[in-house]
Amino acid sequence: MKAIGLLEYLPIEQEGSLFDFEATKPTAKGKDLLIKINAISINPVDVKVRAPKEKKEETPKVLGWDASGVVVEVGEDCELLQVGDEVYYAGAINRSGTYSEYHLVDERIVGKKPKTLSFAEAAAMPLTTITAWEALFERLAINPENSQKNNLQSILIIGGAGGVGSIAIQLAKWAGLEVIATASRPETVNWVKQLGADHVINHHEALKAQLTEKQLHEVDYILCLNNTDQHWEAMGEVIKPQGKVCSIVENEQPLDLNVLKSKSATFVWEFMFTRSLYTTPDMINQHLLLNKVSELLDQRVLKTTLQEKLSPINAATLRKAHATVESGKMIGKLVVEGFETKEG
Repeated sequence: MKAIGLLEYLPIEQEGSLFDFEATKPTAKGKDLLIKINAISINPVDVKVRAPKEKKEETPKVLGWDASGVVVEVGEDCELLQVGDEVYYAGAINRSGTYSEYHLVDERIVGKKPKTLSFAEAAAMPLTTITAWEALFERLAINPENSQKNNLQSILIIGGAGGVGSIAIQLAKWAGLEVIATASRPETVNWVKQLGADHVINHHEALKAQLTEKQLHEVDYILCLNNTDQHWEAMGEVIKPQGKVCSIVENEQPLDLNVLKSKSATFVWEFMFTRSLYTTPDMINQHLLLNKVSELLDQRVLKTTLQEKLSPINAATLRKAHATVESGKMIGKLVVEGFETKEG
């Protein structure tokens, strides 16, 4: 089967940073599904894992997590999905990735693809959706079914125009929250407003002063999707007493938790690979939430965050996609679809 991999961790401008090669088609066993890949999405995690470092691989390492495709084989222990099902999922950080024609994935982290979305539109969603859902409804413990209470509460989403922010805004609005999103360019401001943000402020300027100017002052929840170190002090200033802060961006400097102490505020991390990495007993929750989001997408309550589409799936296209994501100026999501066929 066709695959794209790396042996050395090089700048994306170098041809060897990602290359095409032939790999052995795997076989599904246990709870694994074998998926024929139709489309994949590139995330910041792809870029981070591939980033230049001294390490070298003995055999090609295949990256990639977001994907949509069709189940072509099921392991003997599979119960949730079957051959022929159209699916979407975000994979596992510790397994071979989705930059390949066929891919093995545990069925407990796979959802049924929304019927109304194309494979490309669906591939844009899983990783960011799981991240946003877990951050909002598990880590921050917001009850999406209690919209009457949520209508009285607010959330600040720092980094609203990126992949996670783009779906987090929609999910927070679905749950009934008042949403303040940050964006710094005219095109990103326009994008977050389209997604439903009630207010927009600039994360390059003082957060507290901007909130005060809008008569918002403090917020019940904060979801930080951009530079935890940079925004740490400001988040401590604007979180309400007994409020909750969640971040998905690792810190580079020690974080002073005393910033939150007097407010008895909660701080929690979200890492969407935790369940698959540690094979937690509740792994199936990702299957369930993806199915729920699939329903919401089919009902037009949510919309795909796909903004750019490239083709075909090969090393040259993926190098271009990585460079785009690496620029840090992505709005929404970038998807690469379709392997070239001999018939084509």
